[in-house]
Order: sequence, then C-alpha cells, then structure tokens
Amino acid sequence: MSYTCALSLKKIKDYLAGAAVVGFDFETSPVEEYRSEERAALDAHKASITGVSLSVSEDSGIYIPLRHQTGRNIQKPEAVMDYLRQAVFENATVVKVAHNLAFESMFLYALRVIVQPPCYDTIAAAQLTLKSGTAFRGLSDSGLKTLVPQLFHVELPDFETVTGGRFFDELNPQDQETVRYACADSDYALRLYHLFNGWFDQYLPRHRRIVEQIESPTAVYCGLMRYNGLLMDRAAMEAKQAEAEQRLSEIRAEIAFLIGDVEIGANASTSVFKSYLYKDLGLPVVKTTAKYQEAADDETMILLADWCRENRPELTRLFELVQEYRRWGKIKGTYLDGYLRHINHATGRIHPDLMPLGTETGRFAARNPNMQNCPRKDNDPIGIRSMIVAPKGCVLLSLDFSQIELRVGAFYCRDEKMLQTYRSGGDIHAQTTSVIYHIPFEQAADKSAEHYKERRTIAKNCNFGVFFGLFPKGLQRTLKFKAGLDTPLAECEKIIANLKAGYPQLSLWQDVVKRQAKVRRYSETWLGRRRYLPGIVSDDWGKKSFAERCAMNTPIQGTAADILKLALGRLIVELPDYPWLRPLLQIHDELVFELPADKVEESAALIRSCMEAQPFPEFDVPIVAEAAFGPSFGELAEMEVVR
Repeated sequence: MSYTCALSLKKIKDYLAGAAVVGFDFETSPVEEYRSEERAALDAHKASITGVSLSVSEDSGIYIPLRHQTGRNIQKPEAVMDYLRQAVFENATVVKVAHNLAFESMFLYALRVIVQPPCYDTIAAAQLTLKSGTAFRGLSDSGLKTLVPQLFHVELPDFETVTGGRFFDELNPQDQETVRYACADSDYALRLYHLFNGWFDQYLPRHRRIVEQIESPTAVYCGLMRYNGLLMDRAAMEAKQAEAEQRLSEIRAEIAFLIGDVEIGANASTSVFKSYLYKDLGLPVVKTTAKYQEAADDETMILLADWCRENRPELTRLFELVQEYRRWGKIKGTYLDGYLRHINHATGRIHPDLMPLGTETGRFAARNPNMQNCPRKDNDPIGIRSMIVAPKGCVLLSLDFSQIELRVGAFYCRDEKMLQTYRSGGDIHAQTTSVIYHIPFEQAADKSAEHYKERRTIAKNCNFGVFFGLFPKGLQRTLKFKAGLDTPLAECEKIIANLKAGYPQLSLWQDVVKRQAKVRRYSETWLGRRRYLPGIVSDDWGKKSFAERCAMNTPIQGTAADILKLALGRLIVELPDYPWLRPLLQIHDELVFELPADKVEESAALIRSCMEAQPFPEFDVPIVAEAAFGPSFGELAEMEVVR
C-alpha cells in the first residue's frame, strides 16, 4: 500500500491534482482541558483535528499531521486546512467521501466550514444495501471495522491496538503504523464508495441516488445540528425536577394509603402490584400482553378505571393516581433526569445523536437523548419545550411542514376532493368532517357549530390514520386513548365507511398498493427507497395485516421523509452565506434554528423557500411550511405569511 506522510503543501496539491473523488478522514484528540474525560476526542467542543488523511485511488493515501505532540507536523496547519476547504470540502466539482460524514462535518463546522455537495457518506450507503435477501444493514452492521473484513477480507487494526491507550496526538506521525492506520480509513471509505455504487447500479439503482442526493447531504446537516446543540435552562429544569420528586412522593403516599405496603416500583408495573390487582382485588383481565399475561400498561389502567366506575367505584381513585404517577414518572425520568444527564458541561447544551436512517421508512431517530419524543407543542404539560432556550440577543425559529403526510397521501391516491382542498388552500380536516358526517363544508368549518370540536377531533384522527389502513377498532382505540372520546364501534365503522365513500380514490389506491406489495414483496417511496415486506404473504393474519399496513405507510411516511431531507440538502448549499443561522434540531416534520433576533424575517424566507420547493417534478400538491419564533421552543409566535 502506498501510504505516506505529507509534510508540505506541494505534496498535498500534487496528490490531489485532477482527482474527481476524494476519500477523507480525521483523527481527533482532546484539548488539554478535557484529556481526562472519556470520549472527549469525539466531541468537537472538547477536541481538535489531529490529522487528515486523503485517498484518491485504491491502495493509496496521504496523512497530513496537524497537531501531534511528537514527531514532525506540517507547517502552517491553518493554511493547509484553508487550502483543503477550497480544493476539497467546498469544491462543487469534487465528490467528498467519508465513512460517517456527520462526524467529519461536525469538526469542519467547528472551523466554520460546511461540506458542500457532491458528497457521499459510506455509512449511509451501507445501510441502504442488503446484508441478506430482504434485510438491509443496520447502523450496528455498518462500521468500517465490520464492513472491511466482510467485503474486502482485510482485518483493520483497531484504535486501541494502534494507540496503546494513548491519544492519537501522542503517536509519532512519521511512524508507519500511525500513517497506515490513518490512511486506511480514507482508502477504504473510497473503496466502499466504488463497491457500493457498483452494487447499487446492479441491484438497486435508485438507492444510489438516495445516498448521493438525499442521505449524504443530510449527514452533513446532522453534523451541524450535533455541533450546535440545544441550549437548556438548567435552573428551570432543576426546579421542575424538585417539583416532580415532591409530586411523586405525594402520589406514592396516597397510593400506599389505599393499598398498603404493596410495592409499586418506579412505574406502578411490578409483578407484586399486578398480582394485587388481579388476584387480591379480583379485577377482570381487560387486556393481555403478547405472551398472554395480564397487562398493566397505560391503556389497561384506563380500561380498569372505566370498569371500576361502573362496578367498583371505591377503586376509581386508585387508577387515577396510578395514571398520574406514571405521567409524572415519565416527566421526571425522561424529560428532566434524562435531559439533564445529557447537558454538555462545556457548552451548557444537549447535543443528541441524530440518526437519519433510524427507521425503516427513512424518518429520523435520535438517542442520547431521544429528542424525537420531545413533547409536541399541544401536549407539553410542564413546559419542557420552554426549557430549550435561545441565548441573549437570539431567538429560536421553527419551520414545520403543514400536514405533509396528508399532502403526500393526496398526491398518491389522486382523490380529486383531497387535491382540490390542498390546491385551494382549504381546510382538509373540515373537508373530512363534511365527508364523514354528511354535513355542508361551511357547517364543518364553523367553530361555533354544535359538536364542532368532537367532530373535528374524529376527522383529524381519521385523516392521520386512514392512509395506513385504519380499522374501526383501531379508530375506536385511538379516539379513546388519545382523544378521550368514547365512540361506539358501530359509529367508528360508519365513520370509516363514509370516509372511504367520500374519498373514493383512497380505497382504490390502498388496494393497488397492497396487491403490488404482495407481488413484489416490498413497498417503496416515490424516489425508490425500498422496504421489504416478506410477511405480506404470511399465513399468520397478524403478520400479514401488519405488512399490509407497512405497505401503505411506507410510500407516504417515507416520501414525506425524503421531502424533508431534500430540503436539508438545499439548506446545506445556502448556509455558507448565512453564517449566523444555526441549525439545532429536526423533530417530526419540524426544523429548529437559532439566530440573531434581527434576522428572523430573512431567515424564515430562506428556510421556507428550501422547504416549500417542489421536491420532484411529479409532485403537484402545494407544500406549506409554517414559521414561528420566540425566546424558547415552548414560546413561539406564529409568523404570518402573505402567499
């Protein structure tokens, strides 16, 4: 292998001359203040780039030492990085290839460099290739040290073996093992680029486009969000944490007064408590688990409370307390203890891991912490969102796709009534209320009309569920446990029948999708993101039914995810001209930014233009992004837009 150490700018320029595709990788080490902290080398607020490796062809690479504490470093590392910024990272004629592009993008963003397309994330490509007949690789299957032995039959040395417990900047950059370790990462990233593209071209050509045009720019955007993080009001969180502890203690005492010394645990779901309910109290089993044991989840508690109101009223208070206990337990454990645990003491911010391929439909997932489960703005009882704040002189700006999945659904099923509603800027929930209750649209939209709120709630749940094969029992359960409405099953059956009759193309589209999926054994988005569904031909009704729902869910939810990610790619291109606009978070169909208070109008216009752009030529339904801004995520004022 031709791996060498580059100690002059001329050698770097000569190596890169004429290269159209460049693999690159960073070695990082903590700055002095954080050298005793575990994993600090992976945090761009606590570490710096020790060296850069580049590869332009198989079996070749150069390593550029920037900040080693021993051996020789290149002269003027800042000038070298500035050259690489122009020649590689921001060069629109060079394909930039990295394995885990979000990581490199985060460290470059710390230097105020935003990687520009074309770029290629081989860890995203790995997750869009098959590891078996119908199973795509997961994130855990996609590490470089896992892929290289599998695909190239070469064992790469691990970091611990090479460093011997030292940081990378303590290694001698002229040592051949140091150079070999660093260059192998960029060399094999480049090899994976060619290997995966060859595989895509032969087996799944549309996945190559998804990697190149959607997932790789998204990886860059994730690096920016990871670096910026979310500023938290720690004092408010700690005050609310104390309040939650006090409330939990009070509820535990009240429960103990009712049931004695029965141990309920942290979530009122211990086997002792279940035994007390079903054996000591003799309550009916209203729901069972997948293993046919007595259930004790939130839905069960609601059902038991309903039963007790009729049959054992003296026990009703117990189940109200259990539900309250669990609600406060989740608030404290997930949103207060959990979020506080992840505040970075170097920044005062939470920097979650965002995984753009964390779900089978292409929607984001998150961890450390899971910000995707941050309460929605209409269901935030203690103001968690208000604890995500802007620094002094700045505001938070949120842009949220309006009903993007319903718009995608209307695009797919081609129902004229749905399409016309969106094209005219109408109210789809009022339209559905009109359809399922056979009342004039004007009455359905009239907020002062009798039953307006209840009917609209039902219409909303129908709209968000019917594209995914909502059954009457499912609608009944959704209305019961999410909206608090007791709707007879017969009425739910009638509602769904009326909905399908009112939107006739919907049922036709669903039938076609299920038939196609049964023949193909997969479903896909408009741009070709595929999801295999072997269960769709199962003799097990449950597996088959689930696969059919996935067949309908994937085109809509997955295409909506693709539309959002395409918007991120447009933003990546624009952001270098807006250095004060800082991406913070993606959550559901919403993007959140931090910016100076006097830049709101300009920023909202830019982001809206990126989000509302036609995602692909065939898409003929208007896309609407609603903007709001304020001092915290929980105090956002909507911005009026003249269209």
